[in-house]
Amino acid sequence: MFTPSSIAALIVAASFAAGLNVYATVATLGILSHFDWVVLPPGLDTLGHPWVICVSSLLFAVEIFADKIPALDLVWNAAHTFIRIPIASLLAYKAASQLSPEMQLLAAAAGAAISALAHTSKTAARALVTPSPEPVSNIALSAGEDVAAISLTWLATHHPYTAGSIATVGIILLLLSLRWIAVRLKRMFRRRSPEPVLVPGGTTHR
Repeated sequence: MFTPSSIAALIVAASFAAGLNVYATVATLGILSHFDWVVLPPGLDTLGHPWVICVSSLLFAVEIFADKIPALDLVWNAAHTFIRIPIASLLAYKAASQLSPEMQLLAAAAGAAISALAHTSKTAARALVTPSPEPVSNIALSAGEDVAAISLTWLATHHPYTAGSIATVGIILLLLSLRWIAVRLKRMFRRRSPEPVLVPGGTTHR
């Protein structure tokens, strides 16, 4: 039996996981539901359909490779701004189907905000790591995100309060690190900009 507080904890954790890897999150929820390993809120029953599991698993397999190729991962993550956030919002809305319409809308907004923070931080971290000449750091970061998304989703279905607490700590840490990430990105792009060249007549060219 789900209580409003356990649903809220599940939404926080699942939204954070979706911001990292929405296909892994949906596939994990679907598999757990399909094989009756967990009971999801009624609004999420559709995730257990074989077609949902197959499509999300296939897209997750594609992301495993696309997300670990330098430069391509930046394009991939930028494009998924329009996928991860809306799906996370929809998952949150459906998970709150037992609550009032007002609470459902609030849940959808919270799901969108949480996934947006996780997704934006992930993309920013990739922008910092991608210029590295060695591929190991990019692959390790991507693999860590995949494992975190699956683990947090599993934990959210078995121990929602623990998962929600972990996700909340992650949200706070990301909020505190946003300024540091912004400064690092600004410095990186500034180093890439060509120095102005002074030419006769006092004009400058880049």
